[in-house]
Amino acid sequence: MSSRAATTAVPGPPPPRDAQLPVERAEPTTTGPSGPALHVDAAAIEANVRTIRSRTDAQVMAVVKADGFGHGMLTVARAAVAAGASWLGVTDVADAALLRRAGITQPVLSWLHPGGIDVDLAARTGTDVAVGSVEDLQHVVAAAPSVVRVHLHLDTGMARGGLPRADWPVALRVAQQAQERGRIRVVGLMGHLPDADHGDPARNRTGIGAYAAGLQAAVAAGLWPLLSHLGTTAATLTDPATHFEMVRIGAGLVGIDPSGTTSLRGAATLTAPVVHTTEVPAGTPVGYGGAHVTTAPTHLSVLGVGYGDGIPRELAAEASVGIDGRRYRVVGRVSMDQVVVDTGARAFPQGTTATVFGPRGTSAPTIKEWAGWAGTIPHAIVTGIGPRVPRQAP
Repeated sequence: MSSRAATTAVPGPPPPRDAQLPVERAEPTTTGPSGPALHVDAAAIEANVRTIRSRTDAQVMAVVKADGFGHGMLTVARAAVAAGASWLGVTDVADAALLRRAGITQPVLSWLHPGGIDVDLAARTGTDVAVGSVEDLQHVVAAAPSVVRVHLHLDTGMARGGLPRADWPVALRVAQQAQERGRIRVVGLMGHLPDADHGDPARNRTGIGAYAAGLQAAVAAGLWPLLSHLGTTAATLTDPATHFEMVRIGAGLVGIDPSGTTSLRGAATLTAPVVHTTEVPAGTPVGYGGAHVTTAPTHLSVLGVGYGDGIPRELAAEASVGIDGRRYRVVGRVSMDQVVVDTGARAFPQGTTATVFGPRGTSAPTIKEWAGWAGTIPHAIVTGIGPRVPRQAP
């Protein structure tokens, strides 16, 4: 069921002509792309990196996983490097290879490895790999065609990957012996904090303590020097104790601060064209199931974007888009390829551009507002925009 309350009404005969709306014919606001598009602002990404760098003396790794948080991996990577990010982070070695083929030479770390670790490709592309289990470490050691650079990934409280504390002694011994044999080079130690998004340093203490214990054990095992990295966007912005030698910034690159403490610039604007406009009387059911019924004569504009493009299907009743400097409410259920917008007295012609979301300071809703209407987080909104929506960067 839709999160909107359905209205029960039986459409009657059309109202008399004097009850019809006065029609305001609007000109198309742009002659832009014929379909939906995600416009990516590289300058905003650069500004966000500079803001974050001003908060820390640590190196900055720009995490461009999930196609750069939905903004386009190469666009985000290049903008971040231009603003001073010295490392890049991905979750799969194949993504690191794409960065290399694009001419990016900065150090790249791959972790999580949803399809397993391609050790040969990591060696050929000069990609660092993080290992989060003794089995993964042994696999890298056995498969390495040449010396592979390794970061040991410790579980510091997530239980979502990373070496469990009970396995640290075995992993450190395997790593130290493999390094002596010239199979790997252990260059980094990483962890992940489960509560950093709250922006409360007190909630990071347990994770920091666990990480510090792992770092001490690694040094005692002879694995030094190591590039230490623990904090991500929210921790970097709120807790200097998490910074160590490098911080990993993902959502913050594109303007999302999970801690809600820092004003970052939104880097994406999603637009979609009006593909159909009609005038309807009061009592008109809209969309599948008639989940919305008009209460007065009005104009409806259909936008050529839907849940097949990543628009959340379930939305609160306040959900809206921006057209020609004003907001108009989304009505009826979101369809796979379309949403319907109630534009009241205004009739927008086919080809008019609607702004689904954009940065703060415009008439359009923000990603954060869309996340609230969908009952999710901003990360899910931007990473959910599908591949049939082209990414456009100036």
